[in-house]
Amino acid sequence: MAELGKFLIVLGIIAVGLGVIFLFWGKIPYIGKLPGDIVIKKGNFVFYFPLTTSIIVSIVLSLILYFISKIR
Repeated sequence: MAELGKFLIVLGIIAVGLGVIFLFWGKIPYIGKLPGDIVIKKGNFVFYFPLTTSIIVSIVLSLILYFISKIR
């Protein structure tokens, strides 16, 4: 039961962290406007794929999860 409690606490902390990130996502400078993010505009059609931003977010999340796993 103690393991389940620890898991739920970590899950709650991650959920709060994600909520804060989503709340301030538009106010973080350069997120979504990095070199390598693909934007195609033609008439009334816009295609946007944040390639570089996705890679950076993936690396940061991987590091966070790596350090969390080392703590356990």
